[in-house]
Amino acid sequence: MTRRVTTQSVIFRRPFVIDPVDGEELLPGLYTVETEEESLDTVSVLAYRRVSTVIRVCAGGTTRLIAVDPDVLAAALRGDTGVIE
Repeated sequence: MTRRVTTQSVIFRRPFVIDPVDGEELLPGLYTVETEEESLDTVSVLAYRRVSTVIRVCAGGTTRLIAVDPDVLAAALRGDTGVIE
């Protein structure tokens, strides 16, 4: 099984919450989002399925990886009129 990681940058212009259960408000700024996928074992077509999506949060000299649902991330960006690069 082959794995691949795609990386994208997202910009939030206002404070935002990525995990409603946790409720932690993150500061505006540039964030890196990484999505890991693995190939499906199919004969006829190359296909991948998402294994995980995380957002890198850098604060106070430390970096945390927070698991995020891609739909929740997209909704947070829409609510912020954020930018995906």
